[in-house]
Amino acid sequence: MAEEGYNPYKMAQEQFDRIAEKLDLDEGLKDLLREPKREYRFNLPVKMDDGSTEVFNAFRVQHNDALGPCKGGIRFHPEETVDTVRALAMWMTWKTAVADIPLGGGKGGVICDPHDLSDREQENICREYIKAINKNIGPLQDVPAPDVMTSPQHMLWMMDEYENIQGEKYPGVITGKPQDMGGSKGRTEATGYGLVYQLRELLKELDRDPKDTVASIQGFGNVAQYAAELFIEYGGTVVSVSCWDQEDQKAYSYYKEDGIDLEELRGITDRFGSVDKKKAEKKGYEQLPGDDWLKHEVDVLIPAALENAITEDNVKDIPSAVDIIISGANGPITPEADNMLEDRDMIVVPDFLANAGGVTCSYFEQVQSNQNYYWPKDEVLGKLDNSMTDAFYEVWELAQKRDVRMRDAAYMIAIQRVAEACEARGWV
Repeated sequence: MAEEGYNPYKMAQEQFDRIAEKLDLDEGLKDLLREPKREYRFNLPVKMDDGSTEVFNAFRVQHNDALGPCKGGIRFHPEETVDTVRALAMWMTWKTAVADIPLGGGKGGVICDPHDLSDREQENICREYIKAINKNIGPLQDVPAPDVMTSPQHMLWMMDEYENIQGEKYPGVITGKPQDMGGSKGRTEATGYGLVYQLRELLKELDRDPKDTVASIQGFGNVAQYAAELFIEYGGTVVSVSCWDQEDQKAYSYYKEDGIDLEELRGITDRFGSVDKKKAEKKGYEQLPGDDWLKHEVDVLIPAALENAITEDNVKDIPSAVDIIISGANGPITPEADNMLEDRDMIVVPDFLANAGGVTCSYFEQVQSNQNYYWPKDEVLGKLDNSMTDAFYEVWELAQKRDVRMRDAAYMIAIQRVAEACEARGWV
């Protein structure tokens, strides 16, 4: 969530403005693409378990749909802001474009803390959210998905409410559903695996072997766990992960010099990705402050939690041994930090490319749901690998050709595709 003095939406607009100037976009296109096409705000009256009614603020932002229906997750977080949602919707537009899938960008959020809510109260929030937004979403309009602190179960409640309102079955209205209720095989792994597919290709370009590569990860939720899983499967070593501790209301990192045992850590982790610190200590993990994940002498850093993780204040803490950062989270590096990393010749695979595996597999789920025909897991992951590899090389090769950083190359590809679609439709 946005910290005081940090506005992710302004950051997203600054990133866009810089590339729009490089592409020499006309003023009409700039004005169209730097603001959301539509946004909705509403108050959700929710019945609580004690019989009271609590009102929750909620948002849905649809940034652009020139390439296809809007796509983007719904976040539950106590510090959610409309500017965070705007920024994430904008980044989703570029993410779907750079991945070359026919979707636009959207994002939603509810200001709430699932830690403090029963399952029934969370279900009520989901249903009220759909009651408020149902006329503005749909398989060919805007397709939500899980995000921070939302899950396949939340998506199932939302789909069920939408179908109750419509009086028909619409499995393609939501993605990230449970597999036995219209979800896609491989969707759970998709974001983390997609990131590591790209890391694998980057290491090939650098003539390095994953077996000789060490990583540290911020986070231990879905993206972090599956990125660690595939990286370890390729022979890599992960020495540290981090997570939020609800009891202490702060983050910790967990370090083991010879590498974490992923299944061991998963066995002492709750559904929010929080590790039991006492059990971790007994299993030989060193418990460190949350920010220490970026201070280890490793080759690769993988920020895979929330935005604003690497800033001008802590970038100096990154050891010289680190030469790759590949982002699983959205907006984890501020522009100031990005410039400082460029000065250090750091290879930064930008977030909206690196974590595009999730939305790519969500697109696969839309296709399967709308056809009512589902693919085997190996086929899904094979298609995902091909898509992520193709997207990586498009960006990598343009970066080499134009002598620009990967973030700029990815933006150039994405913004150009969306701009051309807007022009082709006659919007400008």
